Amino acid sequence: MKLSRPMAEAAARLGHDFIRPELLIEALTHPSMMGEIDNQRLEFLGDRVLGLVIAEALLEQDRAAAEGQLAPRLNALVRKETCAEVAAELELGVALRMGRSETLSGGRRKTALLGDAMEAVIAAVYLDGGLEPARALILRHWGTRIEAAPRQARDAKTALQEWAQARGLRPPAYDDLDRSGPDHAPIFSVAARLEDGRAAEGSAASKRAAQQRAAEALLASLEGEP
Repeated sequence: MKLSRPMAEAAARLGHDFIRPELLIEALTHPSMMGEIDNQRLEFLGDRVLGLVIAEALLEQDRAAAEGQLAPRLNALVRKETCAEVAAELELGVALRMGRSETLSGGRRKTALLGDAMEAVIAAVYLDGGLEPARALILRHWGTRIEAAPRQARDAKTALQEWAQARGLRPPAYDDLDRSGPDHAPIFSVAARLEDGRAAEGSAASKRAAQQRAAEALLASLEGEP
């Protein structure tokens, strides 16, 4: 089975030469392609392969870490948003096969679709070449994130709330500032604000993610304070 040009280019970016190219086609086929085998089953498998490889990498990275420290790092690295970030870096969106309505609604940029596709692609590499090629793919594209995991694993909103409470301040407030972009790809801007007036802003494709970005920005500005 011959890969389309966008899929062949995606395979090149992945760094894997598929023996069974039909696996990549399946991994990049969204359920909106009615009557065709879609990527949902591969997504299920890829999620487990990703979790195994990341868990092993975290154990190797920090041999002294307790389970309570490792679990949030793992969760941060395998969540859908992180998978979607990697998929966007690999430009998987341009190679996705999807129905016309999904295409018109901006499906190639949607976090959920990109995250699902990334997990499915991991499964495709695993089924095509075994665990080692899948491990190599994951470590290549998650490497810097794994290195940063101990610093970034904590939920930023929770960390900011704990920072405030430890200093006798009320929990931070989150103010909606703006909503821009088309309906199918909105961008939300939010401000995280402490009762003493200090604040920072964040923008993302959902209010929840924008609040996290704002909390991260405010925490960064507070770093080093007693």
